[in-house]
Amino acid sequence: MDVLSDAITVMRTGRPHSGLTDKLAPWGMRFPPAPGAGFHIVLRGSCWLLPPGDAPPVRLGVGDVVLLPSGRGFALADSLETGLIDVVITDGGLLPAQRDATLLTGSPGGEVTTMLCGAYQLNQARPHPLLAALPEVVHLPARVGHHPALRSLIDLLGAELTERRLGSDAATPALLDTLLLYILRAFFEETACAATGGWAAALGDPVVTTALSEIHADPAHPWTVEELGARAGLSRAAFARRFTTLVGQPPLGYLTWWRMTTAGRLLRESDAPLHRIAQQVGYLSEFAFAKAFKREYGLSPGRYRDQRRAGRSDGQQDGQHDGQCSGPALAADG
Repeated sequence: MDVLSDAITVMRTGRPHSGLTDKLAPWGMRFPPAPGAGFHIVLRGSCWLLPPGDAPPVRLGVGDVVLLPSGRGFALADSLETGLIDVVITDGGLLPAQRDATLLTGSPGGEVTTMLCGAYQLNQARPHPLLAALPEVVHLPARVGHHPALRSLIDLLGAELTERRLGSDAATPALLDTLLLYILRAFFEETACAATGGWAAALGDPVVTTALSEIHADPAHPWTVEELGARAGLSRAAFARRFTTLVGQPPLGYLTWWRMTTAGRLLRESDAPLHRIAQQVGYLSEFAFAKAFKREYGLSPGRYRDQRRAGRSDGQQDGQHDGQCSGPALAADG
């Protein structure tokens, strides 16, 4: 089991969405905050990303990939001088937020920017710390010879969206799932060498990744710090210091967090009885499991399951969007 795959799996809800869009300059759109993660890939032309907060603008050129994992508001425009129109996202696409406003449609001869955009439905109520620690903007500039597998995947996804063929309904979501993993893999590979702490360094550290893999592969095992350290090839004290420094919490603290996160997913997605879920995440009794779960989530496992299912039956599911540079317009499965 690898940590990145597990982190995505435990947060994923619903299906990802994407689409191709052409923008004719001048154009500028400001998107509202929304839970989830969105991506933008420039296929032709260029544009500017105005990140959330006080971060400086980022120029995006052909081949540039940007992931916005936090769901905060941002803007895209052909130029820093172009005015921004506040937009809302509907089932039919993008609409101006103000009734008397209109979206810029460009002028004859204006530069065309073609973008591949999309978003992922994620449960942001309990984000994995690996994803929570990502910067507001994950920018992967296009560079010759860098991340060829990611570039090939982008070509495949673009081809599926440009010309729908037999199997596109199955191929597109699968390619989108893989795209998220490839973007994050590329980011962590680029930052691991320079990182001195945090998850980028943790994923590049063989001792910590060994321990994380053991925890993720068998959360029900009665792990001790000594055993995890032995599996990773270090003494108890040295291992505990190294793990805590890089991951941000002690080994058994992370173990408990992962057990409860796994239990929450099982409660949402399966009909397994509580005693079986308790066993799957390392608790010998349903009572001990319920006590630990309530301490972590603030409500009992049974009530947690009922609330999540009631939300789905009331139509409070993860939102969808049209993929037309609409940003991370997603609802959290909180």
